[in-house]
Amino acid sequence: MSLMDTARLELAAQRYREAEQALDAARDDLKAEAVAALQQDDERGNQATVARITGWTREYVRRVKKAADEGAE
Repeated sequence: MSLMDTARLELAAQRYREAEQALDAARDDLKAEAVAALQQDDERGNQATVARITGWTREYVRRVKKAADEGAE
């Protein structure tokens, strides 16, 4: 591998790591906001709204809320 190819590979790897970190942070933010929305109102319709906005299944929304509730105890 030439020096030029290695530099491009290192740059691509760095960009990938940064993108992965940004995605992880965005996922954490989204979960936190979803939990906050779910805790404001415990109606089933609220779960449907969170599922629609996030693109998550209702089952996943329930698991996220349950994990947050168990973590708060």
